[in-house]
Amino acid sequence: MHSFDNLPPFDAIVAALAAAEERSFSGAAERLALTHGSVSRRIAQLEHWLGAPVFERLPRGVAPTPAGQRFLADASRAVAMLQRSGERWRPRKGRSVVRLSVVPSIARLVLLPALADLQGDDLSIELIVEHRPSDVEAKESDIAIRYGRGRYEGVTSELLLRERLVPCASPGLAARIDRADPSSLLAHPLIHDSNPDHWRSWLRTQGIDYRPRAQDRRFEDYDLVLQAAAAGLGLAMLRIPTARDRYGEEILLPISEDTIDNPLAHYMVSRESEVRGHVLEARTRIRRLFER
Repeated sequence: MHSFDNLPPFDAIVAALAAAEERSFSGAAERLALTHGSVSRRIAQLEHWLGAPVFERLPRGVAPTPAGQRFLADASRAVAMLQRSGERWRPRKGRSVVRLSVVPSIARLVLLPALADLQGDDLSIELIVEHRPSDVEAKESDIAIRYGRGRYEGVTSELLLRERLVPCASPGLAARIDRADPSSLLAHPLIHDSNPDHWRSWLRTQGIDYRPRAQDRRFEDYDLVLQAAAAGLGLAMLRIPTARDRYGEEILLPISEDTIDNPLAHYMVSRESEVRGHVLEARTRIRRLFER
């Protein structure tokens, strides 16, 4: 629980930051549309709260004291964080804002290339790129694209995309693989994200019981899985069509003719009670994007 009993006055912090940048109280007063005396009083308040001088008064201007430098560095970071938060959550004038939570791989592979068309002139889509599932019920985001089995309680869940899985490798590594013998794939590192089920499911169809090994590589983000495979570090599971456009066969080559259905899929999640027109419109545009 926060304690609010001993916080510095915010207007004094603003005055001190302005004075530090302008190197004078007069410059800070002009910048903030205040009088010199008002700036001086606010900084005196801050120095009283801090218990140490924030500025050294010079014949011409001021300079932060060592204690002032340390405090102002912390204050600058805190104010910058508040500004970023405001930019993230405040509605933009003239454009409705929709906060869309996605994992990094879907942001890079699918949404960023189409974001300009997805937004248009009337809608601003702010991507919240994170690995953890966003809680739309708690209003952490307006819409979330989740990768899973689609069983989400308390929200509206809509299937966006199903995929097919096929092993792939860089062209150089693919040339050394015996495609007639699926077990030969195990001679190479297998690359997967936090869930090795893709490899386990595909190898099971080949009569192979797979358990992750020390030589295998794991990356939290699927796009990193594909980049590692493109670099020749091992074999990855290509999710079609999600990664096919970005990773053509000159970069990653399928090394089997056998594909399987991905047991997981991409779902669009929003609040059950959602009635805001701009959020409903964003859902329609996202749906059309994944239908292409």
